[in-house]
Amino acid sequence: MERYDILGTYIDPVNIKESIQAIKKAVKDGEAIRIVTANPEIIYQATEDVALQAIINTADLVVPDGIGVVWAARQLGIEVKERVTGIDLTEKILEEGNKSGWRIFLLGSRPGIAEIAISKLYKKYPGITFSCYHGYFSKEDEPEVIRRIRAFAPEILLVGLGAPLQEYWNMENKELARVSMGVGGTIDVLSGQVSRAPRWVRSIGLEWLYRLVKEPNRISRQKKLPYFVKKILYQKRTKE
Repeated sequence: MERYDILGTYIDPVNIKESIQAIKKAVKDGEAIRIVTANPEIIYQATEDVALQAIINTADLVVPDGIGVVWAARQLGIEVKERVTGIDLTEKILEEGNKSGWRIFLLGSRPGIAEIAISKLYKKYPGITFSCYHGYFSKEDEPEVIRRIRAFAPEILLVGLGAPLQEYWNMENKELARVSMGVGGTIDVLSGQVSRAPRWVRSIGLEWLYRLVKEPNRISRQKKLPYFVKKILYQKRTKE
């Protein structure tokens, strides 16, 4: 499958169904794959961070996370089937994991939050075995975190350390699971600490605005979006 170029970051033109098929194949075949959910903020950041862009571009699967990426692709003449957000892909992973009896490790969020998430998830997905560790560990704690993940031997490792830290961490700690994926604030959502936008808001591509209203501190991240748009329009002109 040919990847497409958005500001030097290579995105896989996949939908949710194709993404979960790739994950199921990795688990079945015993492969270790790394997934990046690429939203406009991290794509823009990668234009200023060569190491980050290399980490993204060497991932096994880079999905178009967010309506901004879909818009950008279409500006560049690339047809994208749908956005594939980290939370949506996580929910599909949980559904498949419940059927297949996967072991899933949650790494991230504040102390105690991942445990709350797991207590809720066990009720909905009793076929999964879960373990977790919070995301506020120090460098001194890191060997113990890695030891616990290895001992648990998960099929799926969901890392919610925030971008780009989670991307660096997954790159540095490859092969701790069959599938390692950065999921940002997904653990907070799974725990119920943060609510998703209503389905109708998501369907019209305004989940980012809903989250901004609910979490005003996200404004510092959203400030990058006009620069992202400007760079996309420049890339479009240079292609024409």
